[in-house]
Amino acid sequence: MDYILILDILGVIAFSISGVLSSLRKRMDAFGILIIAFVTSVGGGTLRDVLLGLPVMWMQDMTYVYVIIVTTVLAVIFRKKLSYLRKSLFLFDTLGIGLYTVVGVEKGISQELPAIICVALGTMSACFGGVIRDILCNDIPQIFRREIYATACILGGLSYFVFLKLNFPESLIFFISGLVVIIVRLSAVIFKISLPSVYKKDEDIRDYW
Repeated sequence: MDYILILDILGVIAFSISGVLSSLRKRMDAFGILIIAFVTSVGGGTLRDVLLGLPVMWMQDMTYVYVIIVTTVLAVIFRKKLSYLRKSLFLFDTLGIGLYTVVGVEKGISQELPAIICVALGTMSACFGGVIRDILCNDIPQIFRREIYATACILGGLSYFVFLKLNFPESLIFFISGLVVIIVRLSAVIFKISLPSVYKKDEDIRDYW
């Protein structure tokens, strides 16, 4: 098992738990919980593989399906252990975007695509599963809020190529780039950093309807 597959599986686990927590918060039934966990964990990667014209990962390797099912069952069984629901959801979602950003960038590099496209693929891999999850759970996707979310993925993807130019060992580049995403996301939440709004504080958005 190579390190790309290991990172991919870890991302699947993190996002599966994130999906389970979101669906539990919405009081979905067992089928709904499994579906949300599934689309959260492989939605972004599926879109990435389709755009690259590659075989969809979970259709070629049943390991992903088994991991999602087992993770979902365990997360439901031990849901009471995850007592701080929002904090747990945030933690696993952050770990997921860190891992998937790096995997997406690497997939782009393997296809010899330009750096900017690789960063876009990494961001897509990390964010779009969460977008599908939030839409199905009737929430505004985090990527469309003022929170530092996709921006963290972009910075992590860019750092990958910076470290690549500096001739860092490949395994270390993977670790540091994923860590950049996680640190930026955590720092933004802890220090309440957000993207600027286009609206003025006292502006009535009803004027645009």
